[in-house]
Amino acid sequence: MRKSLLLGLSALATTSIFAAPAAAAELGGGFTVSGGATIVSDYRFRGISQTFKNFAIQGTVSLSHESGLYATVWGSSIDDYVAFGGDTELDLIVGYKHAFGGTTVDVGVIYYYYPGSSQILSGINSDFFEPYISVAHTFGPVTAKASAAYGFKQKALAFANTKDDNLYIAGDLSAALPGTPITLTAHVGHTFGPSYLSLGFDDYTDWSLGASYTTGPLTLGVSYVDTNKTAVTTSNPFDCCGTNQKNIMKAGVVGSVSVAF
Repeated sequence: MRKSLLLGLSALATTSIFAAPAAAAELGGGFTVSGGATIVSDYRFRGISQTFKNFAIQGTVSLSHESGLYATVWGSSIDDYVAFGGDTELDLIVGYKHAFGGTTVDVGVIYYYYPGSSQILSGINSDFFEPYISVAHTFGPVTAKASAAYGFKQKALAFANTKDDNLYIAGDLSAALPGTPITLTAHVGHTFGPSYLSLGFDDYTDWSLGASYTTGPLTLGVSYVDTNKTAVTTSNPFDCCGTNQKNIMKAGVVGSVSVAF
């Protein structure tokens, strides 16, 4: 969610719901590569639509080592208002994951890169870094996860100052229904601002409930997503009073079709 949004935003009251499944292939030397692709009916980032509540195409590829180190590239189509005319988001991720019995710790950093984000106004910086950490524990078919991501003070996050920071904390539950290919999920997250990731609000909460069905490399998903704020904008970042307006934080049902390769 980038800074151009606020130019066309009327605030009234303010990796992705679905990730592509990933099949793994051994490369030797302890390395594994995996990837996937997804079509999603609305790309929601922490409850906020990045596609003007329209479809998005997403893809991912990841290289991991048996030591726990990994590197991932994840990409999605986005709308013009997200990154000043850029129509693509690329997340470049490096991290380390380690399991201690039923507990898994994951720590790393994401670089959010928006190609073409300065094509309308030169010098606009939409890219930023965000370190993250998560701790997950498995209880039989149920996995609980707590996570935090902190975007330290950067120009791309600036809203109230020349540089601002952003903190996001979240809790997730997932449960595989025994004897079925169905997984149920629940999520709640809270964003602390003000920054452009919080649309200038001091804070807001997002939540979702979802279910997925996996058969072979194919996964079908559906999720209900909502926030406790309202943000109305147009698709054009320079058209603040256009007739084509949508509440990009409004509750909605998001569907997806993913394939692993």
